Amino acid sequence: MKFMKMAGLSIMATSLVLGASGLAQKAQNAGLRAIPSDKAALAKLTDPNKTVTPERVALGKQLYFEPRLSKSGLISCNTCHNLAMGGVDGIPAATGHKWTANPHHLNSPTVYNAVFAQRQFWDGRSPDLEDQAKGPMQAAPEMAAAPSLVEARVNSMPAYVEAFKKAYGDNVKIDFDTITKTIGIFERTLVTPSRFDDFLHGKEDALTPAEKEGLETFIAKGCTACHNGVALGGSMQKFPAVGKYKYANIGDFKGDKNGLVKVPTLRNITETAPYFHNGAVWSLKEAVQIMGQTQLGIDISDADAQKIVTFFGALKGRKPAIEYPQLPAVTDKTPKPSGN
Repeated sequence: MKFMKMAGLSIMATSLVLGASGLAQKAQNAGLRAIPSDKAALAKLTDPNKTVTPERVALGKQLYFEPRLSKSGLISCNTCHNLAMGGVDGIPAATGHKWTANPHHLNSPTVYNAVFAQRQFWDGRSPDLEDQAKGPMQAAPEMAAAPSLVEARVNSMPAYVEAFKKAYGDNVKIDFDTITKTIGIFERTLVTPSRFDDFLHGKEDALTPAEKEGLETFIAKGCTACHNGVALGGSMQKFPAVGKYKYANIGDFKGDKNGLVKVPTLRNITETAPYFHNGAVWSLKEAVQIMGQTQLGIDISDADAQKIVTFFGALKGRKPAIEYPQLPAVTDKTPKPSGN
């Protein structure tokens, strides 16, 4: 009897392991991909052009937190993409210079794991992080700084000049392109592997039974049609696709010229409310149900939506340690801030 009991327990344990392994394979068959645990494999995704160096990352971090890149001297990249708050600002519409809300009522997407997205901005107009960094600085409702002002501010501070030389060599031209490129290089390091990645890498107990059930439901409902790849999003898709978006009247954003909108990443989704391009939804369960109606043409029950939300908890990633940097002192040559 004792042998039979032990054998039965062994068979049960084996079945559970095989079941978990089967789910991980099912997730990969559905197009979901883990953040590589191998540094070399990760670098192929995050640094394909081999531009990332410790010196550039350190300088890029300073510039990311640098409010003097804005006209007012008050707004930095971190203002709207707060690294202490899931990489977002936690408000419906991005708010910038002179307390101006985005004129199209666009929400600030997270900067964490943005390197895995195919395009940047809600309308996908930028191909990479380096190019994306140019937009908010120049936009009147955001940082409102002309490239010439950004260049003058940075070049007026000897500590920045030395840091650029250290990062790029003595002959570096500290212009707008190099400044924004350096910010993008820092942003390439903002990757947050999660328990979901551990599960796909073979750690069977990385997800709870409820999270595994939620993953099963997420796949079964067809959510992976858009939320796939390493980013669990990041491509351009029609929105709304098959049903009406109930909050379409908030703002006037319609996507790109073809009506395509960038699919937001689901990584750290529990930390990045409010949701959708116009920040109209605060409830993650409601967001799941709206996606079912608008993109899949189905009604997702409260119970199934909650299962999917439970799975989303496993996508909360391990953030890189970020210590707030000390910034260079201004000089007599530094252009003064302006609130106009």
